[in-house]
Amino acid sequence: MVLAGAGRGDWILCQITSKSYADAQAIPLKNSDFVRGSLNLISYARPGKLFTASESLIATELGELQDATFKQIVDAVIELLRSQVP
Repeated sequence: MVLAGAGRGDWILCQITSKSYADAQAIPLKNSDFVRGSLNLISYARPGKLFTASESLIATELGELQDATFKQIVDAVIELLRSQVP
């Protein structure tokens, strides 16, 4: 899932998977969480699994999340980062 542009054609991404892996921070994504498009299965955004990738590696767009769902994921990422500050 694309969270934000990182500049120079790179993007900050959050892993989405079909398994929660007993991750207490995993946020379930259902078809009703999408403005358009969908995923084939109930899936999970994992705020602790962030990475960057070049725009050239992004193959396709499967959908667009509702604003409230997107905000929930971004807020979870921010909370995770804040909890790590000594």
